[in-house]
Amino acid sequence: MRILVVNAGSSSLKLRLLDGADVLTAEDLPATDDPEPGLARFLEGAPQPDAAGHRVVHGGPEFRESVVIDDEVAGRLQALSDLAPLHNPPALAAIAALRRLRPEVPAVACFDTAFHATLPEAAGLYPVPWAWTERWGVRRYGFHGLSHAWASRRAAELVERPPGELRLVSCHLGAGASLAAVAGGRSVDTTMGFTPLEGLMMATRSGTVDPGLVLWLQSDRGLAAGDVEQALDRQSGLLGVSGVSADMREVEQAAGSGNRRAALALDLYHHRLRAGIAAMAAALGGLDALVFTGAVGEHSATVRAAACEPLGFLGVDLDRARNQAVADDDADVSAGGARARALVVHAREDLEIAREVRRVLS
Repeated sequence: MRILVVNAGSSSLKLRLLDGADVLTAEDLPATDDPEPGLARFLEGAPQPDAAGHRVVHGGPEFRESVVIDDEVAGRLQALSDLAPLHNPPALAAIAALRRLRPEVPAVACFDTAFHATLPEAAGLYPVPWAWTERWGVRRYGFHGLSHAWASRRAAELVERPPGELRLVSCHLGAGASLAAVAGGRSVDTTMGFTPLEGLMMATRSGTVDPGLVLWLQSDRGLAAGDVEQALDRQSGLLGVSGVSADMREVEQAAGSGNRRAALALDLYHHRLRAGIAAMAAALGGLDALVFTGAVGEHSATVRAAACEPLGFLGVDLDRARNQAVADDDADVSAGGARARALVVHAREDLEIAREVRRVLS
């Protein structure tokens, strides 16, 4: 089955045509208000797909697993746009464009929130007035689920143990960043919540801050809600603290050249990452493997080392030479005899989406 994977984000449109695990053709396009012309050009130069899979960031309270897209589902997805205003609308535009261009191709919506539908209530709910939870669906949804699902399954292959036996902490570290505690192949805790703004410090996102700070900025300093959202989502994180860049490579380079704020940004990033990993391990009652994925997780030996160094009490012991030598292949960077394995897994959300398409359509 040839599967077209459509990953429409706020800044890019990633297209992959897969035949099994092989990529037949691929293209990354800049995001535009109308994805149809770029999608049409890609389809003209590619073999006809048998099916399509769309990454949709937020499935809300009703979409707890992947689903075939029809008119009814498309309408229900439209109603969820306010939950992820930066992420869902581009996906919906791509869905509509492909339905116009290839109406005969069955398409499946694959949700980043679906992997976290298994969160127990203690991890998934907020201690807020019950009416918010009951009437408005206020809860922790979690994100990066497609990446966490792939990383946890691939990690089981690398350590040659069944997924059902493993307690894993998956670290998706990219422009956005989140952790997932995975027990027996199921998500039992995660760091992102109602929106992708909660949790770790990220490239331009603050991650978790005191909600009282947000209220103070609005009531005492007169900032509009939109201004606070813009600041916390686009002007914080590595960029906001370092003043240099949102790119981890550039921040690390600046810190190495003596830039104090860049060094401080790294300290904050590492501190919150270590604390998050320890919290996820506590939710699991122990740790069998720590998995790094995403652009930063795969390519920054410094971040991996800083994350692992104080986690010896969890059985994590990094082999520095292996850690520095990571290239394009998935790798075990643990020291010999480590109780908890440290792994680097290259993100393959495209394969996870294709897997979901095959599962749903079969």
